[in-house]
Amino acid sequence: MPVFLHLKAKPNARANQLLLAPDGTLTVRLKAPAQDGKANACLVAYLAQVFGVSKSAVVLLSGHTTPFKKVEINGVEENTFQAVLQQVAAR
Repeated sequence: MPVFLHLKAKPNARANQLLLAPDGTLTVRLKAPAQDGKANACLVAYLAQVFGVSKSAVVLLSGHTTPFKKVEINGVEENTFQAVLQQVAAR
């Protein structure tokens, strides 16, 4: 069962970081610049690392040229997904 994320990407950050706001919105800061698809490639690689899946399991569904993205992550168990979000929220 795939997991779908709606998030806002912010390129040109100091470090890759996933942030969960108190209202439940997800923001991902990316080191890569927003040019030539570099930020999108960085986003896919970073989310694959965070959720422990291969890069091919992370699919950018929409938002290729906008900050607001819809991402599908395949191969993630619901409890793993919730655990990662709790870790992010604890920061």
